[in-house]
Amino acid sequence: MKQLSLDNLRTFVTVVDLCGFAKAGEKLGRSQPAVSLQIKRLEQQLSKRLFNKQGQRQVVNQDGLDLYKKAQTMLDLNDSIFRQFQPTSLKGRLRLGIPSEFATTLLPSIIGEFGKLYPDVSLEVTSALSKSLLEDEEINGFDLVMALVDPDTDVDGKVLLIDELVWVGDRSLTYRQASLSLVLAPDGCVYRSRVISKLKQQTQQWRISYTNADLSGITAAIKQGLGISVLAKSSVPEQLDIIRHNHLPELGTIKICLFSGKSQHPQASEKLAEFIQSRLVKTN
Repeated sequence: MKQLSLDNLRTFVTVVDLCGFAKAGEKLGRSQPAVSLQIKRLEQQLSKRLFNKQGQRQVVNQDGLDLYKKAQTMLDLNDSIFRQFQPTSLKGRLRLGIPSEFATTLLPSIIGEFGKLYPDVSLEVTSALSKSLLEDEEINGFDLVMALVDPDTDVDGKVLLIDELVWVGDRSLTYRQASLSLVLAPDGCVYRSRVISKLKQQTQQWRISYTNADLSGITAAIKQGLGISVLAKSSVPEQLDIIRHNHLPELGTIKICLFSGKSQHPQASEKLAEFIQSRLVKTN
């Protein structure tokens, strides 16, 4: 017997609600190609096109609208079952520390789904460099801390993912290969440290043209042509492209880890940790 994927249906409903694949991807913390693939699988399973192309846009058609109503009903029923049969009613305030790039690309989808299942749990989110979040006096102020750690470093936290570090930029712009212009976070950022270490091993000229701790600021600078940057592959926003050229050194991998602080609400903290891990795995 055929079964529809609730995950694909939720993506489909989000695309219709937000009138676009890109906007749905931003909300769900997924790339546009990943969203498109989910919609394609749904269409293949139903043997129906759900969207028609109008110019550069994909517009939901009548079959899509018919499915939309039924999909909403299925998702509402699914969510209500989980709310009804949760073993405990979780309450309290959770303090989450998370790097800026993941606060932008991963967190929006987590907040929406977690909030629906646990409406009595409030999230207080702090975005900062991993180094700052992991300082002893800081980590004790959080229930959970998501942070980036060098792959050869032993950690007390749980390793969620070993991710590739990639160069990112805007493919529509032309970059000078003879001298790299870099857009980086401030001192203490693991991306910055890795890039500088690798480039010092080469003869190529480079300079840091712009510094900003926030992903939105880095993205804006890249779009303005100030240079290229480096991110964990799972955190690359839709607005940026992965850049691969022979003159750019390989950067290796990074550990994405989750650390537990002193929580007054351990059950809620554990559930949030499960959400973060499952969402991070889905995006890769």
